[in-house]
Amino acid sequence: MACPAATTARIGAPSLWRSERSPGGVLAGSASPRPSRAARDTRARASELQQAPPRPPASGPVPTHKVTVHDRQSGVVHEFVVPEDQYILHTAEAQDIRLPFACRHGCCTSCAVRIKSGQIRQPEALGISAELKDKGYALLCVGFPSGDVEVETQDEDEVYWLQFGRYFARGPVMNSLLFQERDDYALELAMGDEIVVLSSVSAVGSL
Repeated sequence: MACPAATTARIGAPSLWRSERSPGGVLAGSASPRPSRAARDTRARASELQQAPPRPPASGPVPTHKVTVHDRQSGVVHEFVVPEDQYILHTAEAQDIRLPFACRHGCCTSCAVRIKSGQIRQPEALGISAELKDKGYALLCVGFPSGDVEVETQDEDEVYWLQFGRYFARGPVMNSLLFQERDDYALELAMGDEIVVLSSVSAVGSL
């Protein structure tokens, strides 16, 4: 057992231990060499990468816009609010507002309107041409309001004629003899079928 005095002396005595360099250049007696600055930076970057990415800021409420529809068929003016990310027709129906429609997929012209003021975004409107869109026509079933907008419903036949009428108008002018012969032949077939049907009815009636 060590003597208490000797123990006290060892504790209180100044340290006479000296560090010596080993042949490899590391101080003898040290626990481990101090990491370099590059190593510390690498560890810091690794720690940052392991952290979860920050959550994106919560998006605010979707803007809403006032939509005014002049229904030419009924003579009624409808005013309602539509969120910017909702179809105008669907939102109107959710508010018990009846507007003309047919396909609901932007492929016909039943819900076509002419824009009087404002803008409508309609990337899915296949039922009207780019030319009609430039002239201010839109489809409510696939239309999103870009702001307050005022529109007027259109007659489906009018819109159809505006889009395809010029092609029909060329028919008589550019009609060739071949097309004329085909039309005459189709008329003869129709008349022949009608004669056969009438003959059959007469034969049945005479029995």
